[in-house]
Amino acid sequence: MIKPLKPEEDTIDDKPMPLMDHLMELRNRLLWCVATFILAFAVCYYFSAEIYAFLAQPLADILAAKAGNGADRRMIFTQLYEAFFTYLKVAFFGAVFFSFPMWATQIWLFVAPGLYRSEKRAIRPFLIASPLLFLLGAALAYYFIFPLAWQFFISFETPPDSGGIPIQLEAKVSEYLSLVMHMILAFGLAFQVPVALVLLCRIGVLDVETLRKGRRYAIVIMFIVAAIITPPDVISQVGLALPLILLYEISIWAARWMAPRPAEASGGSA
Repeated sequence: MIKPLKPEEDTIDDKPMPLMDHLMELRNRLLWCVATFILAFAVCYYFSAEIYAFLAQPLADILAAKAGNGADRRMIFTQLYEAFFTYLKVAFFGAVFFSFPMWATQIWLFVAPGLYRSEKRAIRPFLIASPLLFLLGAALAYYFIFPLAWQFFISFETPPDSGGIPIQLEAKVSEYLSLVMHMILAFGLAFQVPVALVLLCRIGVLDVETLRKGRRYAIVIMFIVAAIITPPDVISQVGLALPLILLYEISIWAARWMAPRPAEASGGSA
C-alpha cells in the first residue's frame, strides 16, 4: 500500500493568480500543443509513404510468402483523390501519436499546481502507465495479431488452376489504413482497462473485493467487447480478449497495492 502523507506535508504549490493570468497561461499552453501538432503533421506527411509502408508491411510479408518470387502483388486506389487523402490520414494519425507527449505535458503543467501533493502522487503513476499500455496494445496488434489475422483472411484466395474463377486480394489503400488504425486504436484503448479500474479503486468507486467477485462477469464482458471492436474473426477477438483477462488480474493486484491506507482514506486522521 502507498504510505499516506502527513497533513502538514499535503500542501498545494500553486500561487494565487488573476483570472486573466490563468487564461493567458492556458492560451500559451494551447499554442504549444497546436504548434507541436502542426510540426508533427508536416514531418509525418513528408514521410507518409514510409509510414504507410510500415503499416502495410505485415500484409506485404504474407503476400510475398504466398506469391513467391516473381509474382506481382499490389494495393490499389479507385478514386483519383483516394491515395492523397490516405496519406493525409496517415499524417494526421502520426501527428496525434507523436504530439501526444507534448499535449499531456502541457495539460499536466497547467493542472498540477492546483493539486495537493497527495493528489499528484496518486495521479502520476497513471500518467506513466497509460501511454505505455497503449503502446503495448498497439505493438501486440501489429506484431502478433496482424500477421495471424491477415494470414487467415488471405487463405480465402483461390489460385487460377483451382478449376473455378480465381479469387485474389487487391486491397484498397484507404480501406486497409482504416482497418489497421481501427485495430491499433482498439487494442491501445482496450489496454487502458488497468488504468481505469485501478483509478476507480483509488478514488473509492470500486474496491479489490468487488473486482474479485466480478471476475466471471468481467471475462464475459471482455469477450463481448473484443467481438464488437475487432474484425469478425476468431483470431482478433481471442487475441484481444485473452490479454484483457490478464490485464484484469493485474488490475486486481495493482489496486490492492495502491489502495489507500485507513488513515489516508479518513483524511489522515487517527
